[in-house]
Amino acid sequence: MSTVPQIRALPVPDGLEGERVDAAIARMFGFSRTKAAELAAEGKVTVDGAEVGKSDRVTAGAWLEVEIPAPPAPVQIVAEKIDNMKIVYDDEHFVLVDKPVGVAAHPSPGWTGPTVIGGLAGAGYRISTSGAAERQGVVHRLDVGTSGLMVVAKSEHAYTSLKQQFRDRVPEKRYNALVQGHPDPLSGTVDAPIDRHPSSDWKWAVVAGGKPSITHYDLIEAYRAASLLDIKLETGRTHQIRVHMSALRHPCVGDTTYGADPTLAKRLGLTRQWLHAVSLGFQHPGTGEWVEFTSDYPADLARALEIISAES
Repeated sequence: MSTVPQIRALPVPDGLEGERVDAAIARMFGFSRTKAAELAAEGKVTVDGAEVGKSDRVTAGAWLEVEIPAPPAPVQIVAEKIDNMKIVYDDEHFVLVDKPVGVAAHPSPGWTGPTVIGGLAGAGYRISTSGAAERQGVVHRLDVGTSGLMVVAKSEHAYTSLKQQFRDRVPEKRYNALVQGHPDPLSGTVDAPIDRHPSSDWKWAVVAGGKPSITHYDLIEAYRAASLLDIKLETGRTHQIRVHMSALRHPCVGDTTYGADPTLAKRLGLTRQWLHAVSLGFQHPGTGEWVEFTSDYPADLARALEIISAES
């Protein structure tokens, strides 16, 4: 892999006359506005050879040049032992794990903690070699702070089948979430597009023009300070449940990233968002038959429910 930065230059089209530099970069080169602003702040953007800032304006026909840093070195998979990662099901096609909180789906830049892929390698599992090197076999993911069911392909056929099923929205993914307050209505659908947060590369938000995102929710039980919801995803965007619940002004309890009150989480003994992938169903890649698996609440989430139930 090359360690040399890449230089890209294009003339500003007529339609971007007068646009801010960061907006023009985003449109012309496909970066997020945040990343474009970072490149400008680092002195990596010029217009007709002169360095510019993110809020400067561009002129049609001017040459906009961007220095793109070399990509980081590939992340290596490290075999490791994860005692609390349960294997729910295993055959020659796939392995289904009950992912504990604090474990990422796969290695990524900046993450030094345990991963599902590393845990499977440490347990002697051989998984599909399809996909990027650091996420081989991974057909869908759960957040580090979300626990529950996750399937990993073992055979190349299973990877192709499962990946296509997730693209076609065939799998049924159900989550339970404890959210602050009481949504109105108590059962409903959130149909709101999601994209990267306009001011943060590591957060997501409801954004006009984002990717279509649909979340269905139903009340399981209402407590004095929160509601336990059964949630079904029709799409699978990053942080989708967390973003949509926050957009309803009822963030997942403990999810301070998306606006949750930290005092409630502390009272319930939570150090993460109350969100668990309770069931996952899909067509078996080998037989074509529908298979479905379920997961019980982990100890921290079950204890939080006991506390809030006693308070109600």
